[in-house]
Amino acid sequence: MTAGQMPRWADYILMPAINVAAAFFVSGLVVLAIGENPIDAVRILVWGAFGWNEGIGFTLFYATNFIFTGLAVAVAFHASLFNIGGEGQAYIGGLGVAFACLALDRFVPWWVTLPFAVAGAAAFGAAWAYIPAVLQAKRGSHVVITTIMFNFIAASLMVYLLVNVMAKEGSMQPETRTFEEGGRLPLLDTILPGVDFGSAPANLSFVLALLACVFTWVLIWRTKLGYEIRTFGANQTAAIYAGISPVRITVITMLISGAMAGMMAVNEIMGSQHRLLIEFVSGYGFVGIAVALMGRSHPLGILFAALLFGMLYQGGAELAFEMPAITRDMIVVIQALVILFAGALEHMFRPALIKLFGVLSAPATRPA
Repeated sequence: MTAGQMPRWADYILMPAINVAAAFFVSGLVVLAIGENPIDAVRILVWGAFGWNEGIGFTLFYATNFIFTGLAVAVAFHASLFNIGGEGQAYIGGLGVAFACLALDRFVPWWVTLPFAVAGAAAFGAAWAYIPAVLQAKRGSHVVITTIMFNFIAASLMVYLLVNVMAKEGSMQPETRTFEEGGRLPLLDTILPGVDFGSAPANLSFVLALLACVFTWVLIWRTKLGYEIRTFGANQTAAIYAGISPVRITVITMLISGAMAGMMAVNEIMGSQHRLLIEFVSGYGFVGIAVALMGRSHPLGILFAALLFGMLYQGGAELAFEMPAITRDMIVVIQALVILFAGALEHMFRPALIKLFGVLSAPATRPA
């Protein structure tokens, strides 16, 4: 550890824990201000997410979405690219899943359809990130602006397709036909002995999300490409001097990032909804930014951050039911506070911690 730094365990574990604690402390004050007991609120929140089998199933289902979108943001972060187009990339990724399922579900079992659905989700998500990547690399158009714009374009495109092209015959609903068994992933409790998640839609996509974490770790920290991505993100001038092409790294990184976001659609479309429909992304792409920030762009940190936000989603629903004074809007406020402390106010406690560890690591001076 050099001067002005913290140990890695403090940066990856202690710092996020302090941020989350601060967010929950402020949230507790808000809950107290509306006349409810914050201790009871926390108890209901945690119990709703982890205290019963169905709650655990829903928590894992939400966490699966956050893992994919968090990894998408993290991969781009390592190259100093701010991809906030995960919402649109996941949306278009749903097209790839739907095309695979609609083409194969009546002819083959799910385990044959799955590789095509995953490949379709990754390919369509990557394709939607390709144009912003090229505009950034070759034209200097900022990737933040272009990915925001492509989110809206994706939403408009999906409305057009689901209303005019892909809607099931005889229906006014903007959605495709429901997939047959060959286009549906098995639920986790059907493949795990002795587990019953009730009506929760937790499915095999959670395993895919864990494999995506392993893939991202190997890619970023154990491959030549990952080294180039991290070098480019740390110092573009030095990377170019070392012969690393900024165009190549920008485009490849954004393609991988878009593919990760697109794979989120496997969980929603093939694992839960069993059809392509409007607004299935539901803000998961934007929450992925907070997940990546809280997880320090490391797959293990993203896994725990995704479980935290899965807890907030599922436990928040139980909290709103058990404490009517705490509405769903209040749950959004709590989520926003976590995002605020993990992102915008991340450096609030960092200087004090760096100073503390500097004092603890300083060699003791002997009296003369």
